[in-house]
Amino acid sequence: MGIYLNPGNRGFQTILNGTYVDKTGLIDYVNQTINTPQKLTSFSRPRRFGKSFAAKMLCAYYDKSCDSRSLFEGLEISKKDSFGQYLNKYDVIYLDITWFISTTDAIKNVVNDIQNSVISELKSEFSGSVPENEKSLPRVMTAIASKIDRRFIVIIDEWDALFREVKNDEVIQKEYVQLLRGLFKGGTATDETIAAAYMTGILPIKKYGTESALTDFIEYTMTRPAKLAKYVGFTEMEVKELCEKFDMDFEQMNAWYDGYSFSRIQHVYSPNSVMKAVNNEEFGNYWAGSETYESLKSYISMNFNGLRDSILAMLGGEAVKVAISTFQNDITSFKNKDDVLTLLIHLGYLGYNTKEQKAFIPNQEVSDAFADAVKGDEWKDVGDLIQESEDLLEATIRCDADAVADALEKVHNLNSSVLQYNNEAALSSAIMIAYYTARRIYKIVPEFPQGKGFADLVFLPRRESDKPVIIVELKYDKDADTAIRQIHENRYDGDLKKYFGNLLLVGINYDKDAKGANAKKHSCVIEKV
Repeated sequence: MGIYLNPGNRGFQTILNGTYVDKTGLIDYVNQTINTPQKLTSFSRPRRFGKSFAAKMLCAYYDKSCDSRSLFEGLEISKKDSFGQYLNKYDVIYLDITWFISTTDAIKNVVNDIQNSVISELKSEFSGSVPENEKSLPRVMTAIASKIDRRFIVIIDEWDALFREVKNDEVIQKEYVQLLRGLFKGGTATDETIAAAYMTGILPIKKYGTESALTDFIEYTMTRPAKLAKYVGFTEMEVKELCEKFDMDFEQMNAWYDGYSFSRIQHVYSPNSVMKAVNNEEFGNYWAGSETYESLKSYISMNFNGLRDSILAMLGGEAVKVAISTFQNDITSFKNKDDVLTLLIHLGYLGYNTKEQKAFIPNQEVSDAFADAVKGDEWKDVGDLIQESEDLLEATIRCDADAVADALEKVHNLNSSVLQYNNEAALSSAIMIAYYTARRIYKIVPEFPQGKGFADLVFLPRRESDKPVIIVELKYDKDADTAIRQIHENRYDGDLKKYFGNLLLVGINYDKDAKGANAKKHSCVIEKV
């Protein structure tokens, strides 16, 4: 047992000692690729989405230096036909790239450190099969394979860490890519040396132009997770089981940590945050931190045409179209707003609808990160509005219609560049920004089906809240009283009174044709039920 060669199963044992959500089905996928043309797998996900857990799980399963059968008994993989076929049957090379970066004496030496460290252990294990003075890891592995007919399984955690740590140093990056190409370049040498490889990181494999740096890898990413979608994070069923086991409110768990959606799996939750909420018995922002909003701020403030409008639209609850094809899979080569938004998808700041090719802010936790990120000078106007949104909610609840009208007018004017000003969609988006922090205690539902039609916006209080339901009807070129009448006539309050008790009916109107001091003047009427 070594550090890099056959590291054993202690890492996975430690994981199992806590609350473990069974993701061992991923092993069956890797098993199906062993010694096939599909044997090279890259699976990228945001930070704190269980990447290292998966890497340690795979090490424990394949590592021939230990006996891991008891660890996997009763888990999903133990029910698969492939379970016994490959269990503890391979020499495993495990590389944690962030560990090498953090322990090297100089970042420029990290690629040499990786090779020297692994070669040292290979020499100890395979004495006599390693050529003297050979410093190339791919050549050492090839020599071992040719002498004793041995194939390795290679597992690389945080494969892209160098591209993030030295994002502008192309010399180090290219040296690293050359090492990976040497290991996984395809052809006879790789077939004779590598039984399978699994790489995980935040970014997809780096592209040079339209070409991937490692063309033989099968890639699964946040924009195309395909059949590995259920291993991106926790599924809704897994979260429901955790909530039931630990007596947690599923509705709140859903609001805080759900929102990542793929064609195969509609609800994917941020796993680290779910487990932190379970362990702390409290919901909150566990994924984001100071590093999170500072980096997010730097990306959303980039000077690309249309980027600000797209961010404003998503702050207002919209999903925006994103072209992901030009992204070069690094954090420096941006050509347009779509490249920035695509990076934010891979970093977990945005969800992505593959079918509609649209991005959106996924949940309350990430929404909080955006609220922090827009506090800087570049976003001061938006940040001020979000900070004022708590005052707006209080004004609404105390039925201060004039204060509500003035606040919404301010937001609507700011938001007018996103959509045509003179339609209800623009006003609806403005309201979603204006009530931004209300999402902590309300589920805001546009086009809510109720009574004889659809209410424009309905604010449903979360289970722990004592706030009233708020029904909002929007009009232009009419008046706010007309909006209130429509709520009554179409019975939008309907069953909401029965289930929630207190209701507030909010009618909002603006006159697009008014002149002078009344131009684009907003009016509001609030009625208690």
